Amino acid sequence: MLKFGPSSIDVLIVCGYFAITLLIGYLARSKSGDATQYLNASRSLPVWVVSLSFFAVNCSGLEIVGLSAMSAEYGVTTLHFYLVGAIPAMVFLGLFMIPVYMRSRALSVPEFLSLRFNSETRLLNTVSMTTLSALLAGVSLYAMAQTLGCFLGWSFSICVLTGGALALFYLVLGGLRATIYNELFQLAMLAAGLAPLAVFILADFHGLHGVLTSLPAEKAHLWTTLPIASKYSPLDWVGVFFGLGFVLSFGYWCTDFRLIQRTLTARDEEKARFVPMVAAVGKLCLPLLVVLPGLAAYRLYPTQQVFNYDQAMPRIIQHYYGPGLLGLGMAALLASLMSGLASNVAAFSSLCTRELYRAHICPSKSEEHYIFVARAAMFVGVLLSIASAFIALRFRNLMDYIQFLFSLFNAPLFGAFLLGMFTTWTTSWGGFWGLLIGIVVGICHNFAARAEWIDYGSQMSGNFYGAIYAFVTTMVVGTVVSMFTATKSLTDLWGESLVSVRSTRKIFAFAWLIIFALALMMACVGLNLYFR
Repeated sequence: MLKFGPSSIDVLIVCGYFAITLLIGYLARSKSGDATQYLNASRSLPVWVVSLSFFAVNCSGLEIVGLSAMSAEYGVTTLHFYLVGAIPAMVFLGLFMIPVYMRSRALSVPEFLSLRFNSETRLLNTVSMTTLSALLAGVSLYAMAQTLGCFLGWSFSICVLTGGALALFYLVLGGLRATIYNELFQLAMLAAGLAPLAVFILADFHGLHGVLTSLPAEKAHLWTTLPIASKYSPLDWVGVFFGLGFVLSFGYWCTDFRLIQRTLTARDEEKARFVPMVAAVGKLCLPLLVVLPGLAAYRLYPTQQVFNYDQAMPRIIQHYYGPGLLGLGMAALLASLMSGLASNVAAFSSLCTRELYRAHICPSKSEEHYIFVARAAMFVGVLLSIASAFIALRFRNLMDYIQFLFSLFNAPLFGAFLLGMFTTWTTSWGGFWGLLIGIVVGICHNFAARAEWIDYGSQMSGNFYGAIYAFVTTMVVGTVVSMFTATKSLTDLWGESLVSVRSTRKIFAFAWLIIFALALMMACVGLNLYFR
């Protein structure tokens, strides 16, 4: 229960946050340029801005609310989403995939697929990513409703309409540039609002050791309590290591439309390669702000009293914060939720306008016309997100729902990317049919799990195994189809710039990149051993 309601200063802080958000959108409006800059801001931003935006995209309400909910339900095993499910994939992206993206001169993931495979593969990916963006935007609105409902008692309708209207306002004004700069502001709000919470929790439990010893053994360790493979255990080694640690994490960090879109706004390749590395440093620190409150919620609010795990973070903020700090904490959560909503609606608009409308329907209109279509698509995206927010009610917590979506769309996409980037024999139709059949297998697996034809110890475990099946299917189908269809040379597909990647690499910058990558991986291994 709430110790006290928000005071006038709390309300003032929240209103101030909304005012600054709208102001940033207004100030960014004059720098949007043509439709490409409005939707992609391609190769125009400094590396520190891009790195923080890359990090901020992942620090949305989907992460803050979703992973705090998961840590309240599953315990320390939530750290798998950071130590296995993030850092290795971010390092891989910087070392191996960014050079190919940048030298292709593609401005988005679908455009890259068109260059490597064919226009049909691009269209298939565009449709799947448009669907995913609308559903993820709905998750952000659902999380906002849960948060504001817990703090203020507002109705679900008022919450989603307010959040959608605010996001739509600054998106329509400034496009992706406004979204990126707002993400930086929201990231600062998130750190300021949640850092005191970590201090209060550690003081209350007498340090991190006190938090861990307050948990049951199965919730206080990463690896030692996991079976190798089990349909009865909530998680197991196979699902976590291969399903999350390889398929889902690499599929998300290396192919997600929003993350790659932001990376490609860096001014040159060398700077772009450091973007995921710099963001990985923040990712290592984030569990103190996200997982720790969820663990405290498990201890302070017994499971039988928590009717909705997605309210774990708001409840903890209410428990520890007084007047003034409560408003800052509310603004921090709203900032993360608004960030996730805006980035997904911006992605939806970019996909609809550039990848569908401009590429397949009206390719020869004016830039002003495409900007108008992009703004109309943002309006449609907000409406769809409001409708899709109700779907999240069917899942135990947000992270179950999010990983379910990624298992359907990102897992097979990563399989197609591996075939396309790192083999010369995969054909255009091999990529298309591999991606399509992989998505179909993911959908069929989910249907079978929902119908209880396949048993899993938890919904999350089912998501991990579903991702494995979809990924393997894409790889196998892509390989088999490529054996019976014509192969093109890499020069025909991409041009000389990608064939000569090694000859243009700057050795000095690459040496620093390797040092950075090794340091990140050593930190990741050390934390895995500490929480084992």
